[in-house]
Amino acid sequence: MLEIALGIDNVIFVSIIIGKLPKERHILARRIWIAGALFLRFCLLMSISYLAGLTFPLFSMIGHDFSGRDLIMLFGGLFLLAKSTLEIHSKLEGERHSESTVAKAGRSAFAMVIGQVLLIDLVFSLDSVITAIGLANHIPIMVASIVIALSIMLLSSTAISEFVEKHPTLKMLALSFLLMVGLTLFVEGFGVHVPKGYIYSAMAFSILVETLNIRLRSKSQTPPIHLR
Repeated sequence: MLEIALGIDNVIFVSIIIGKLPKERHILARRIWIAGALFLRFCLLMSISYLAGLTFPLFSMIGHDFSGRDLIMLFGGLFLLAKSTLEIHSKLEGERHSESTVAKAGRSAFAMVIGQVLLIDLVFSLDSVITAIGLANHIPIMVASIVIALSIMLLSSTAISEFVEKHPTLKMLALSFLLMVGLTLFVEGFGVHVPKGYIYSAMAFSILVETLNIRLRSKSQTPPIHLR
């Protein structure tokens, strides 16, 4: 379940970034992201034994022994915190300007968006693999959980992206999730264990409540008056 939740969060955040591009480029950007996601997951699956061993202390600071896994958590969390903060600021203050700038720009803006998408996917891929390592003791179980989550993520990516585009309120909710995931990764880099089951349960409940609100708003809209 945690792997599936991470995959859905990944799709939502990627759809927000791709949404800045012109609509005619959405399909191309999504295909590049899917190809990149498959490549990243394949590479991580091939190195899962190596990642499982990244617990050897590299150095000590402020009373904590930092390992390679801790550093991945720290830098991944910082990236997600910075990215989500910038996106929330863009939504609140300068969304029209930033999106119009990206839409009018050419290949450089497209490459920048693709780079951001692949970076986000890399962070979520690492988090997904590290989560699987922490929950399972056998490599075949780790691989199976990651493959199942990846399959669900790719099969539902188009439907989730279209749903998020139709309901903008979900974008701010997703960005708040990104803040929470980034903060969780950051504190785990300092050796503080955060039960992810509670976090993703809270996310699922928030999405359920927002879905109910969307249905309520759609039903409460006044039907148009047709003049004869």
